Amino acid sequence: MVRKPSLAQGAFLPASVNGGPPALRPGPPPEAPPRVPAVALKKKITLLRGVSIIIGTIIGAGIFISPKGVLQNTGSVGLSLTVWTLCGFLSLFGALSYAELGTSIKKSGGHYTYILEVFGPLPAFVRVWVELLIIRPAATAVISLAFGRYILEPFFVHCDIPELAIKLITAVGITVVMVLNSMSVSWSARIQIVLTFCKLTAILIIIVPGVMQLIKGHTQHFKDAFSGKDASIVRLPLAFYYGMYAYAGWFYLNFVTEEVDNPEKTIPLAICISMAIVTVGYVLTNVAYFTTISAEDLLLSKAVAVTFAERLLGNFSLAVPWLVALSCFGSMNGGVFAVSRLFYVASREGHLPEILSMIHVHKHTPLPAVIVLHPLTMIMLFSGDLNSLLNFLSFARWLFIGLAVAGLIYLRYKRPNMHRPFKVPLFIPALFSFTCLFMVALSLYSDPFSTGIGFAITLTGVPAYYLFIIWDKKPKWFRALADRVTRTLQIILEVVPEEDCHKL
Repeated sequence: MVRKPSLAQGAFLPASVNGGPPALRPGPPPEAPPRVPAVALKKKITLLRGVSIIIGTIIGAGIFISPKGVLQNTGSVGLSLTVWTLCGFLSLFGALSYAELGTSIKKSGGHYTYILEVFGPLPAFVRVWVELLIIRPAATAVISLAFGRYILEPFFVHCDIPELAIKLITAVGITVVMVLNSMSVSWSARIQIVLTFCKLTAILIIIVPGVMQLIKGHTQHFKDAFSGKDASIVRLPLAFYYGMYAYAGWFYLNFVTEEVDNPEKTIPLAICISMAIVTVGYVLTNVAYFTTISAEDLLLSKAVAVTFAERLLGNFSLAVPWLVALSCFGSMNGGVFAVSRLFYVASREGHLPEILSMIHVHKHTPLPAVIVLHPLTMIMLFSGDLNSLLNFLSFARWLFIGLAVAGLIYLRYKRPNMHRPFKVPLFIPALFSFTCLFMVALSLYSDPFSTGIGFAITLTGVPAYYLFIIWDKKPKWFRALADRVTRTLQIILEVVPEEDCHKL
């Protein structure tokens, strides 16, 4: 696709430069307009901020609300804890593979960039197509609804929370996140650090009393830990699916590679620190739950952390819903921060409207790529069954992540001399990509209807690619309208391509 310059540069120049009336009398030649530094995304992601992005997006509501998916499909306490541990190691394998990809291919965009580099533009476009239209808006709406529900729960102790109230406070939370990410990279990253510490504090509030319970000898729920309902071979992989979903988020730092300070060291180190903290935290949190809650009660609980707090922490349990809400807000913030860069890079490659690859001239944020999520998320919030949508398309996430990691193996043989500051043993990407593709195959077997619908939705990206990207004979009126819309949005949003520009 041939990119057209659409910036109305004259909109940012003095009238005389724009073809306005000449000076009435001769004078000294005008000085060149003052220049500002290059308009670009700055390298503001330090090690601490990188760790906060990964931990802040991995730890959402799931570990606090409903970690029962693993228990349902394993049938025993011991096997469920084993699955949580193994999922942590598998996620670490995927994260280490992405660390090699991120330090070898120093571009933002994560899955999209790596698939584009290895498999070409069509699979990359399909990936960003479903991410923009459905996956990211639906995922943001789901985690935001959890934020709205739990921030209101202390005010509705003895009655149900009105659904409209939840959606209204959710809409406010989504808007705040979008505004924050539009205004400042630094402030978004700082708030992410604060929220990450809040998440870890919430986990410690559960772990510490749980450890104290173990010291006191409350181990009755761990007796015969591996006995219980028999876990069939079909259901056991589903337990891994739930566990891997809970760890999802380790890949978000690769979405902002170009903004990472010293990425060759920061990315691998941030990934290793984050995954160690999350894995230990998840396993110990589940152990803490079982010191107070039996396996049967856990399966009946709608919010395990709240049930645990009510039984063990007394009046302090009222604070737990707010800690969960802060955890959700951190996931919202980290997800929007990272995924907006995916849209920014895809636009820069010509796979999304050009306006999404532009940066605010003063704030140096990818403003259009951030706010494009707002209307789409609001549509998802007030319509449809979000969980069904995510179920339809969850296989697409693991399919493309598996392909991206398989691409690492391909690059090892195709480009053996490629500069690789960080390199993992080949069995790590091989095992991880096999696991991802196995989960995809399992979803086709266990739930062919939902997976089939998701597959059909994903395939709509193929005709969209040929219609919007390949087809060059678009009508003149369509091209003119697109250029006019782009110019108008540039002026309204004060954004320009990633290059030098004149002061406003």
